[in-house]
Amino acid sequence: MSALREQVLSRKFLVGAWCNLGSSISTEMASTMGYDWVLIDQEHGPGDNMNLLSQMQAISIGRAAPLVRIAWNEMPRFKRALDIGAAGIMIPYIQNREEAELAVASMRYSPVGLRGVASSPRATGYGDNFENYYATANSSLITVVQIETREAVTNIEEIASVDGVDVLFVGPLDLSISLEMPDRFTDSEFLAVLSKVSQVAKSSGKAAGILLPDPSLTELVHRLGYTFVAAGADGGMVMAGLKNSLHEMQKYKSR
Repeated sequence: MSALREQVLSRKFLVGAWCNLGSSISTEMASTMGYDWVLIDQEHGPGDNMNLLSQMQAISIGRAAPLVRIAWNEMPRFKRALDIGAAGIMIPYIQNREEAELAVASMRYSPVGLRGVASSPRATGYGDNFENYYATANSSLITVVQIETREAVTNIEEIASVDGVDVLFVGPLDLSISLEMPDRFTDSEFLAVLSKVSQVAKSSGKAAGILLPDPSLTELVHRLGYTFVAAGADGGMVMAGLKNSLHEMQKYKSR
């Protein structure tokens, strides 16, 4: 098992950078800052697999583990991202045990999974490290399933019981909308749901993760037991910086 997966499952607090711009520059910046993991978002981000390749190459400059959120729980999407070199995959919109089992199977080689074998992709050192990669991939890759709906919360125990699921990761905006409390991230009802996800993760030997809309909420989710945490995304951070600069400078336009 890889050191990172061991840290995840031991619930060490691991900080992630979320990259949805499709930019190798922002992923390179993130990889050298000291984050534990950098996630490339292919669900809501604009990047294709060629963008993914350049972003993965940029991440390799630093020490952060490269993760990919694929667009949907479909086996070919796993193969493309894993072959390019992802250390883990985040799968959106997992709602029940069967979907979680498909995700885990798509992460793993036969006889325990469905992942096709190729000896020459980037993940295997273009063939130079194939034997070692093939021998260790099933136990070292990280599987992160997203909890984003009321149904997922209802089925949280059975999702968490699937062997190979490593992180129950809350998508707060989707989940808050599904629960009919959009953006109410600090309401007691929503916090109760977050607490339930965290408690189930811990009792099942998994980690709880979340993407925070604001770093100021880190202390709150840490107190709830979340250990696999990202705060904001590169796109939002760029927009916030641009807005702040413009706001300061506009003060002088009427003078």
